[in-house]
Formats: sequence, C-alpha cells, structure tokens
Amino acid sequence: MSLPVLYSFRRCPFAMRARFALLAADCACEWREVLLRDKPAALREASPKATVPVLVEPDGHVIDQSLEIMLWALRQRDPLQWLQLEHGTLAAMLALIDRCDSGFKHDLDRYKYPNRFQGADAGQHRDASMAFLDELDRRIVVAGFLFGARPALADMAIAPFVRQFARVDSAWFDANAAAPLREWLAALTASPLWERAMHKQPPWKPGDPVCVFPVPAPTAP
Repeated sequence: MSLPVLYSFRRCPFAMRARFALLAADCACEWREVLLRDKPAALREASPKATVPVLVEPDGHVIDQSLEIMLWALRQRDPLQWLQLEHGTLAAMLALIDRCDSGFKHDLDRYKYPNRFQGADAGQHRDASMAFLDELDRRIVVAGFLFGARPALADMAIAPFVRQFARVDSAWFDANAAAPLREWLAALTASPLWERAMHKQPPWKPGDPVCVFPVPAPTAP
C-alpha cells in the first residue's frame, strides 16, 4: 500500500510540529527531507508555495499547512489524547495556536532576524513576544501544561516556536522567562517523542530508496 509523502525540514518549527503529530498518531509516511536553499522540483510541483511541511496523500491530495497535517493525523488515531482536553475546548485550543502563528510568530521573526525587516527593533519585538509567553505561563501554572496535566495539541504545536524564541538569547530567556514556562519547555524538548521527531535524515533526492517516518524507536540493549 502506498504511503503518504512528507516533505520536511528538521529545524523548521512548522515541520517539527507536523512530525510530532504524525509520530503521536503512528502514521507512517515516506519521508523526504529537503534543503530549504535547494528545494526539489517534486516539492514545488506538489505545492507551489514550496514551504515545508507538505504532505501528499496516496490519492494525490495535498495538505500544505502544518496544523492541518497535525489534525489529519490525530483524527485518524489519537492514542495520547492530544485532542481530548482536560480543561478548555478544542475551539479555545485552536484559537491559542492561531495567536502563536500570527502575532507571536510576527514578533519572533523580528526579534530573531531584525536585519530582515526594515525598521524592526529586536528589543521591542522581544518584549511583545513575552506578553504571549506570560499568557502561556499562566495556563501552565494551573496544571503543568496548556490545557491540563498532560500535553495536548496546543503544547506540541506551540513549543517549537517557544524553543526558537528561547534560543535567540538563552541567557536572557533563562533570566526573564517564568520558571513554569521554562520547565514546560524543558520537559517537552527532553521527551522521547521530541527526540524521535528530531532524528537527523539526509536530504532526499529523486531515485533515493524510500525512507519511512517515523523511524523505529531505539531498543534497549
């Protein structure tokens, strides 16, 4: 049986969260890792916007939005109950993710890459980003994660961007971000699921043997 094809890039936060959900759902795909500076023609043919992640179903249907890939996978199988919330509603969770992808991502880009945006003040965008992170912290304090005592879709969709923010200036983040937020991020990034999703894979080129994602979990000696 043909597998869906996943075009991905290891360090892209959007691609990371798609892989998290595919892994959580145990949804096998043909994994095609790409170099963003040398995107394969097959990616451009599948999705003219040519950004990762892109998932091509066996019938040719293309999903080229990371959150849609997450929902596509979890609606097939959700053993970790990322869509079954202990607190709040799915609509509230999707709204929080949307705020991450719009306002927070806007400020994050201008904090991390101020030279790419005319007139951007990195410090101002850093401080604006912290308003969103403070809101996350207030949620985390309640039960440990954003919508309860275990990770849900929002945690895994938002954490890659918080990680990116933290890495711009790790000393500043450690000194200024609230302890619950830092502990939440540390717990997620140290999890076996995160580690498996960040497996290093050589860039794909036409004619390569099929590489299946997720790669098998390491076995104990």
